[in-house]
Amino acid sequence: MADVVVPGSRDVRGTLDGTGEACVVACPPHPQHRGHRGDPRLTAVSDALVERGIACFRFDYGEWDEGHGEREDVRNAIRWAAGEFDSVGVFGYSFGGAMAILAAASVEEPLIGVSALAPAAQVGGDLDVVGAVSELDCPLQVVYGTRDDTAEWEPVVAATRGRGAHIEELSADHFFLGKHDRIAGAVAAFFAESGR
Repeated sequence: MADVVVPGSRDVRGTLDGTGEACVVACPPHPQHRGHRGDPRLTAVSDALVERGIACFRFDYGEWDEGHGEREDVRNAIRWAAGEFDSVGVFGYSFGGAMAILAAASVEEPLIGVSALAPAAQVGGDLDVVGAVSELDCPLQVVYGTRDDTAEWEPVVAATRGRGAHIEELSADHFFLGKHDRIAGAVAAFFAESGR
């Protein structure tokens, strides 16, 4: 485990777990709702990735900026990881799932894949996650809970189905209690496969 300061104009810091040729950047849930790099869904995914020989970089966003600065935080984290590893993927939960899709669709670095857990369909008034799905040029996985009434995930899942991406449906609400290991296994398997 190593602490990292992400280069860029915002104060973004994170924790790098594991080593390997590939790294997955993990985006936390909404920072105004106590989202942070220690979120149990992120740490479960990180543990599963490390077991498969894939590093994971969990980070905290800089100061709140209505999603725009946070999207740039993810892009900067991807750029940092691309300078350190042979291949890079992105994972995010809830707000972080939206940020993962938005950043991946607008960053210049090639990605092995994007995995979004319970992604929101829109951030603020002008960041369209559904539209960003069609702009991705890498494999996409969306994991969602059928009883989730917190995030508006339905439009993202519909757009994901439209492009033939990987969809994992769980009987769970937005917090996925008791499902962290299953989520982590599905996400780690997706990146292990897409990174080949």
